[in-house]
Amino acid sequence: MSFLAPWLLLLGAAAGVPLLLHLLRRRIGQRVEFPAARYLARMEREHSRSLRMRNLLLMLLRVLVIVLAALAAARPMTRWFGRGHGPTALALVLDNSMSTGVVQGGHPLFEELRARALDALAAATPDDRVWLVTADGTLRGGTPAELRTAVRQLATLGGAGNPALAVARAASAVASSGLPARQVAVLTDGQKTAWRTTVEARGAPVVAYMLPGAPPVNRAVIAADAQPAHWTPGGTIVARVFSRDSVTWRIALGDRTLARGTVGPGEEVSVNASPPERGWIGGRVEIDPDELDADDARAFAVWVGAPPGVRVLSGAGPFADNAVGVLRGTGRVASGADVTVASADELAALPALIVAPSDPVRIGAANRTLERLGIPWRFGAARRDPVTVRTADLGRVDVALRYTLERAGAAPGDTIALAGAEPWMVGGPHYVLVASPLDPSASTLPVSAAFVPWLADVLAGRLTGEAGRAIAATPGQHLAWPSWADALEGRDGVMSGGADFTAPAQSGTWFFTRGGRRVGALVVNPEPDESALDRLAPADLARALGRDARVVTTADAWRDAVFSASSRRSIVAPLLFFLLVALAVEGVLSARGGSEEH
Repeated sequence: MSFLAPWLLLLGAAAGVPLLLHLLRRRIGQRVEFPAARYLARMEREHSRSLRMRNLLLMLLRVLVIVLAALAAARPMTRWFGRGHGPTALALVLDNSMSTGVVQGGHPLFEELRARALDALAAATPDDRVWLVTADGTLRGGTPAELRTAVRQLATLGGAGNPALAVARAASAVASSGLPARQVAVLTDGQKTAWRTTVEARGAPVVAYMLPGAPPVNRAVIAADAQPAHWTPGGTIVARVFSRDSVTWRIALGDRTLARGTVGPGEEVSVNASPPERGWIGGRVEIDPDELDADDARAFAVWVGAPPGVRVLSGAGPFADNAVGVLRGTGRVASGADVTVASADELAALPALIVAPSDPVRIGAANRTLERLGIPWRFGAARRDPVTVRTADLGRVDVALRYTLERAGAAPGDTIALAGAEPWMVGGPHYVLVASPLDPSASTLPVSAAFVPWLADVLAGRLTGEAGRAIAATPGQHLAWPSWADALEGRDGVMSGGADFTAPAQSGTWFFTRGGRRVGALVVNPEPDESALDRLAPADLARALGRDARVVTTADAWRDAVFSASSRRSIVAPLLFFLLVALAVEGVLSARGGSEEH
């Protein structure tokens, strides 16, 4: 047994008062008998035993009343009697990831998890310390009433969140509470992809609730991309659908339907288009709704513009000239002077794709041109040690000749590709600079399969106007603000930029702007794995939640388990009951004693 207010046990010392009064009532003196009072003495002897027993019982009852009052004031807790629980640090982890929005049994699964969270908070007392942690790791503290309001206002996220991080933060919160009884209570759908590793709960007991039964069959759009990211003016939309049977799809670009069709399991959707719109446009690939509607559409963004006029100067070499000719034949570029492909020593103006001179003697002239155009890079010494360059756009490029690129000035610029630890391809406003000539003897770039698509993307995207680029993100992802934009245009207005920011919590397309013009896009989509609704068995979920974790699957078992870390219960109510009984008996005996004395 333990006490919440043990200092109030000092009130028990008052139990000595009835005992003292009982002793003071004893009359000690000389005994003198009067003949007329002999009959009274005889009566007293006859009743003395019952009187002594009544007085002794009254004394004991009064002592018991004081002791019971002191015990009740000290608020004792025991593991065997009473109702309720002891003061507990309880952190509720409510999984509101996208997958919990699935409709199961006619109702969203998240509504069931929300109801169980409200059950736990309804059982909390003012002596408890409680927190609410959502799947994205957000931690809220407050009174049980405040957290009940927060639970009612919660909605499901647009993505997976990070349930493992949520449990870790919940464990940290209860560990710092200062209360001996600590518990982490998890409400989740038990999705396999969310619980791939064992969670570290830092010694806090973990109890979890998951809804039993298999999840419904789900269909989802798990990929949607515009290829290339910049159309001049046409390109291809490629999409993939997760489904066990055939499904009908629709592709929308802006506010209009671009194409419709049906796709079977494992098949890819590919649609060529050349829309009349210009600039940055948002699009969606959609399928018919099912039990989880959050993944029935996937966003993408594309920049559409007129083909840029491109000219190739002789210093760029025949491979560049042939590649640009192929792009002209497909309509991706046109003849003109919007963009120049040239060796650095012969360049006159930007925008341009700039390559190193094939003649080392021209390096000095090339550096003077770079300085004149305000490009913050210079060619250094020639390097002929073989090195491999790898980028997402080009794959593998073997480089046999390159010039070191040395930074000169503070103008904006970024490294696109590294040769070893040194920059090999760099870019900035209206330029891309390559440290090798476009010649097979210098690198495999001009003869690689990725060269023409890469060249098209550089000419039509990076070097044309303010095309910018599309940034893919998951809901709630932390991102660095792009240097080429000053604001983000979204559904709720415009957000000024400049610092790191968090992607919106829901899927969709937002547009980066600069000076009021759209210069890029932020495309937010859920993780593809979040559409796989397969669940762990309760025993597997318990193992994922750490040693000694307990998983229950019914509402009654949850209500019994949620405060199991503080199974001590208050016995104040039984003590008060017995106190009232003792007072009643004492009152009856006192009344009878008074009437007998009269």
